[in-house]
Amino acid sequence: MERSKSKHSKLIAVTATTIFLILVTVTAFFVGSSSVSFSEFWALITGGEISKSAESILINVRLPRVLAALLSGAALALSGAILQGVLDNPLAGPNVIGLNSGAGLAVLLVGAFVPGMIFLQPLAAFIGALITAVVIFFISLGTGTSRLTVVLAGVALSTIFGAGMNAILIINPDAYVGASRFLVGGLAGVLIRDLLWPAPYIILGIIAGILCSGKLNILSLGDSTAHSLGMRVGRWRMLLLGLSALLAGAAVSFAGLLGFVGLIVPHLVRFLVGHDNRIVLPLSCAFGAAFVVFCDTLSRVIFAPYEIPVGIFMAFVGGPFFIYLIIKNRRNSDD
Repeated sequence: MERSKSKHSKLIAVTATTIFLILVTVTAFFVGSSSVSFSEFWALITGGEISKSAESILINVRLPRVLAALLSGAALALSGAILQGVLDNPLAGPNVIGLNSGAGLAVLLVGAFVPGMIFLQPLAAFIGALITAVVIFFISLGTGTSRLTVVLAGVALSTIFGAGMNAILIINPDAYVGASRFLVGGLAGVLIRDLLWPAPYIILGIIAGILCSGKLNILSLGDSTAHSLGMRVGRWRMLLLGLSALLAGAAVSFAGLLGFVGLIVPHLVRFLVGHDNRIVLPLSCAFGAAFVVFCDTLSRVIFAPYEIPVGIFMAFVGGPFFIYLIIKNRRNSDD
């Protein structure tokens, strides 16, 4: 009876997430400071008659922005779900342990020294995030290292990388156009060409992550059990950390330092469907994509005609949630 109920709840969660994703994605196309009617949106899809202004808004402004939100949300949510599994730490997330900041510093370095080679930004972001992930991984291996210590190490790395980014922007203000939006995380002004290089990284990363979900389940059983099942634990941990860095770095390269998606979404998904990563990982992608599109749409309309970067909006949501997780983790440790 309990098993069928569990399957039923998972089906409801998957269905609800799919409907939510479709609704917010469609709504994001015609909601904003420049309104576009649903009939015009439908005409664009079906090849009907549409005004030049509405067509320009939908294709040149809304389409790249919605695609950016979908890609960054899916990538960061999956990155966070993998990190939490690999490090066995519910407080882990791409922004919390410094992956976002490491990737951001690498992107600004490319903008400062080779500004014309935009295709290098996703690769540089991946390398920056990967270096950070490796450092955090070795810190997590330390004897007696607590979950909170790993988070504090990530905060320290984020502070160092943040100082590096600010130094670059002071010395070379042209290192990255729209740096203020980049530093807080935002999708305004994203163009299709900005997604041409990161998108393949993210799509391949998502496919690889979902294919590795079974291995993440085995890792969650503990090192000794995983070894007894024939898994090369160290190799798989590094591989999954690299995959998480790839996803976070690619998203940061065009969305900026978008925070808390990788922390919040996996927890919500596990609350709904349990801890089986074969379901958690793909559902985290879908829910993360819908979550960022939803938040970005709200950031456009709440203070209309003014707009706040979606990263600021998410900080107001994610900050209290992070504090709640810290308190919950401390209580569990005391018990």
